[in-house]
Amino acid sequence: MNTIRSLLFVMWMYGWMAILGILALPTLLLPRGALLWFIRTFARTVVFGLRWICGVRVEIRGREHVPGGPVLIAGKHQAMLDVFVPFLIFRDPVLVMKRELLWYPVIGWYSLKLRLLAIDRDGGAKTMKKMLAAAEARVNGESRQMLIYPEGTRSEPGAAPSYKPAGIRAFYKSLKLPLVPLATNAGLCWPAKGLTRRPGKVVYEVLPAMASDLNPKAMLGELETVLEAACDRLIDEGLAVQGRTRADL
Repeated sequence: MNTIRSLLFVMWMYGWMAILGILALPTLLLPRGALLWFIRTFARTVVFGLRWICGVRVEIRGREHVPGGPVLIAGKHQAMLDVFVPFLIFRDPVLVMKRELLWYPVIGWYSLKLRLLAIDRDGGAKTMKKMLAAAEARVNGESRQMLIYPEGTRSEPGAAPSYKPAGIRAFYKSLKLPLVPLATNAGLCWPAKGLTRRPGKVVYEVLPAMASDLNPKAMLGELETVLEAACDRLIDEGLAVQGRTRADL
């Protein structure tokens, strides 16, 4: 039964992605806010489908820790859902994405319109300098919130962390902004691989901001400590809802 529900959800999600993707085409000629409305609408349809098709409740905590102006956000990445939910939490987020996605029809067009930040993982120092300048223009210049996943890819819940220090340190040092950790247990219900969606409770928790003037090395250590502790707590909470234990991971 869970497999059937998961397949129905996939049809629901990609069906609405196609519908809204077509309806949103005129926004390519309008101010960015018009496209943001469609993105948020799609994120809400995904959350709605998870609840009523798959039995997955999504809860957002810590909204009081969301700054109103520019900020750097470091999130734990466990599921594709992590790409949609930030648009329900932050006013105008700048997501860091792989440069290759810009070549995808529609997705690439909308990413350019939203002025997301496409990075070249194989680029050298010159490429990094351009990316930092682009981040400065988007975040400080447009008063937006930049979201980066320090591990660079999705991880399984409870897996040993594997933070890539170069990117997060560079953006932190360059932007000189408070760093807000974003914890989640999304991988318990939406695994990094496969189509199965397990019933349960997904929590996204915005944690208190870290100072903007920490030593970059000390910042990374504090970020990992705080973010992993929060994710471990959310994982235990989510497992309890599912009737599972750490041994089941």
